[in-house]
Amino acid sequence: METTVTVTDAESVGPDTVAVEFETPDGFEAMPGQFVRLDATLDGENYRRFYTLSSPDIAETFEVTVGIDEEEGGPFSAHLAALASGDRMGMAGPFGSNHYEGESRVIVLAGGPGVGPAVAVAERALADGGEAAVIYRDDRPAHGERLDRLRERGASVVVTDGAVGAAVADAVSGDPDEQVLVFGFQPFVDEAVGTLEAAGADPDAAKIESFD
Repeated sequence: METTVTVTDAESVGPDTVAVEFETPDGFEAMPGQFVRLDATLDGENYRRFYTLSSPDIAETFEVTVGIDEEEGGPFSAHLAALASGDRMGMAGPFGSNHYEGESRVIVLAGGPGVGPAVAVAERALADGGEAAVIYRDDRPAHGERLDRLRERGASVVVTDGAVGAAVADAVSGDPDEQVLVFGFQPFVDEAVGTLEAAGADPDAAKIESFD
């Protein structure tokens, strides 16, 4: 689908991190962990960037979480940081096959901006009556309130700025219905694969989305 979407809300959810909520267009269907492309024309130049859904569902609205880095992201990053209710921009999607599909237990490994899909997948799994564990590495964490609510609802949540091996070993149970999902930039993905192997899990069975 390619269409135009309207911003319904935008708020800071952490250091240099903004959650942008859009009105769900007719016919748009997606699952937590899938991503969309956002488009804008700024000063005559076209920009297109991909962002993973950070909302557990898309009933009336859907959300993406955006890391703001104006030095690296340039005008488009600044544009996203300034979005407000009523603003419109192009959207295409959804894309991606490494997403939540109703599994009864999910373990989500998230590095940096991977926290957006991580909270979405975990929230949806709990809402569907399943179990969830989130292991999130970042030295400037975002979505703290949602992570706290996940803990209150019974999810296992580990936030660290260091190694994730011990947390992965504790979370992996070997249950055949357990699904591991990994979201982050490639260095984190590579480390996650190694920690899964060390924990006795099959990394080939994991759903992995690298942001590189």
